[in-house]
Amino acid sequence: MDYEVEVLPGLKPFALDELRRRFGAAIHIDPLGEEDSIRFRYRGNERSLLDLRTVVAVYRVERFAIPRPRALLGHAHFTRLMRDVDAVRRLHPPGAFRTFRVSAAGSDSAVFRRFRTEIGTQSGLADDPEAGDLLLRVRPSAQGGWEVLMRLSPRPLSARTWRVCDMPGALNATIAAAMVEWTRPAPRDRFLNLMCGSGTLLIERLLRCPAEQAVGCDIDQAALACAEENLAAANLSDAARLFCMDATRLDFPACSFNALAADLPWGQLVGSREEIESLYPAVLTEAARVALPGAPLVIITHAVRLFDRLLPPMGHLWRVERTQRVFQGGQHPRIYLLRRAREV
Repeated sequence: MDYEVEVLPGLKPFALDELRRRFGAAIHIDPLGEEDSIRFRYRGNERSLLDLRTVVAVYRVERFAIPRPRALLGHAHFTRLMRDVDAVRRLHPPGAFRTFRVSAAGSDSAVFRRFRTEIGTQSGLADDPEAGDLLLRVRPSAQGGWEVLMRLSPRPLSARTWRVCDMPGALNATIAAAMVEWTRPAPRDRFLNLMCGSGTLLIERLLRCPAEQAVGCDIDQAALACAEENLAAANLSDAARLFCMDATRLDFPACSFNALAADLPWGQLVGSREEIESLYPAVLTEAARVALPGAPLVIITHAVRLFDRLLPPMGHLWRVERTQRVFQGGQHPRIYLLRRAREV
């Protein structure tokens, strides 16, 4: 069966790594494709695709050797399409899909109006053009004919079910999952999420694999309360500890953690440019104190120019190993993999 995953621009390398790590020989990846998608053939349990962490959504792909979309209404093609609808619905509990929508060029044409009517009649789902649960995308195929992409989940996979409490500027969970991979997660980790906010990085780390210790700290009590709610929704309350602490003055002994991550605040979430210029070096200095020599610190920030200017003076503490620009909500933040210098 053919599938396509949608990814945020910049996260494609992470998604490719996850697909290969999870599915190995069961997956054959098409080397071509756009920056925001990956096409592959997969022979395995389709439900396993719903566990992907670094992708926005997964679609089942059906190709139809037809000259125009009108032919989808033919008995053989439409029956095949409805079999796919039934297969996708069976991946979830009854009632998970109540509505559907069709995304296509000319979706308001007479042909697509009839197409939507037939889908509604056969499936019993209501047509909701704006927010339908079952999403079908109809488009020309690069190999000729047309193809229908059917999303495997009622919501994008990036819309985590554990996120019951949100905060302004919260990190996209697929970006957090990608950042976690750069820490090379292992069960013996002592993981610290500085400025943890609503807990996105902390939760994604624990969903990746257990940790010997997982700690989140934030100076904002409201953020910690939000993180507590999300941890509970993820059934991870007992796996993590939250502390109200200033990230520039942590109440932890030196060399306490062997993996660290942070979504650095920026813009109005912090205040003036001068405050950011003093905050970032202070956080990096304190993180270096509590990090073991050689420990990774994965950071994301929107203040890229400022951060690049501040890093060279911190070279005695942190070495830059990798960077990756990503896209999130109209912004282009950058992920940094820093490595604690071994000379302490």
